[in-house]
Amino acid sequence: MFTIQHIALPLHVLFCPKQGRYHTTKADGLIFMLTQLKTAFLREGIDISQLPLTMDSAYVSQELRQRLHQLGFIDIIIAGKGNYVFTIDTQKWDASTWKKVLMLEEPKWGIDVPSCRLWGSSPTFGSLMLFFFRKSTTRSYYLMNFSQRSLRGAEIWHIWKQHHVIECFWKIMKSIFQLRSMHLQGDGLYTALLIKVFAYLLALRLQAQGGFSKLTLTEIMRQLRREADLRDFLATHFHAPFSIG
Repeated sequence: MFTIQHIALPLHVLFCPKQGRYHTTKADGLIFMLTQLKTAFLREGIDISQLPLTMDSAYVSQELRQRLHQLGFIDIIIAGKGNYVFTIDTQKWDASTWKKVLMLEEPKWGIDVPSCRLWGSSPTFGSLMLFFFRKSTTRSYYLMNFSQRSLRGAEIWHIWKQHHVIECFWKIMKSIFQLRSMHLQGDGLYTALLIKVFAYLLALRLQAQGGFSKLTLTEIMRQLRREADLRDFLATHFHAPFSIG
């Protein structure tokens, strides 16, 4: 996924069955896709390895960290797992315990949540920067800086906020656009997803207009379904000729 001005767009999607004959891991699939993307963008003179990467905890491994570095990616922020053990200031606990005992600083410039940035040592990853934060009064999380350079807390948080945009995108696709209801096979599955992405972008475009600015995406889609003629609707709100077969 790629984010631009708080809008998430899929760049490369790979549908994977939960059961199959092959033993490809998520990390293998990710490296395969990133390699293809990097090659495709380089043909257009764009080096995507200069863009920051964010990933869920399902991808965490030292091997993946090294492979991403080999691909040239510089800034990499990954959500940490609760069972990872870290030594901080000579004290050794698992991350779940650290989340409970660490004193988080109140929101400050560049970081709009209580947070704490500090160095930790892991048996698996060695010395690395950790960023603990609290999203609500009860739940705390932490991030691991897999980057090839040190990052300030505000930089880590700014990068991770883009990950939240991506998470919201998939929630919208599942709840509003019924992503799970797709039953096509092969290339048809990707075509169906593309149509839903177009619908998502159409809804965002409408939400930016006066008549729809106070509506949620759910309310906008309900209103769209009630429209009798899609051709008239597009001509009214977008003022451009559309060819609808």
